[in-house]
Amino acid sequence: MLSKNVTFRQGDVGALSYADDTFDIVLSLNGFHAFPDKEAAYREVFRVLRPGGTFCGCFYVMGEHKRTDWIVRHVYEKAGFFTPLYETVSSLKARLDGMYTDVDMGNLKSMAWFACRKAG
Repeated sequence: MLSKNVTFRQGDVGALSYADDTFDIVLSLNGFHAFPDKEAAYREVFRVLRPGGTFCGCFYVMGEHKRTDWIVRHVYEKAGFFTPLYETVSSLKARLDGMYTDVDMGNLKSMAWFACRKAG
């Protein structure tokens, strides 16, 4: 039964309440474009991921689709759903390449997806 293997916790992605090297996999679906302190979130994901672990996910990237960029600025930001600054495809690639190995990523218009491993 799933309930024996999964728990849900609410917390601050910029200050996770887990020990270093806790998880084999960190999955972030549509999160990073909303996090207020993205730098802290990236650091915390790296910290709690075990060496050899996988970080994967997807989120909005700016500069790939003008209509989506407009909606983000004029609707989602004003509603408090999205928080700048945003990654671009190239900035995300550079960030992941600088932190992880075996980086696989791509995008479909304004949605970037990725999977990578923490060295070790």
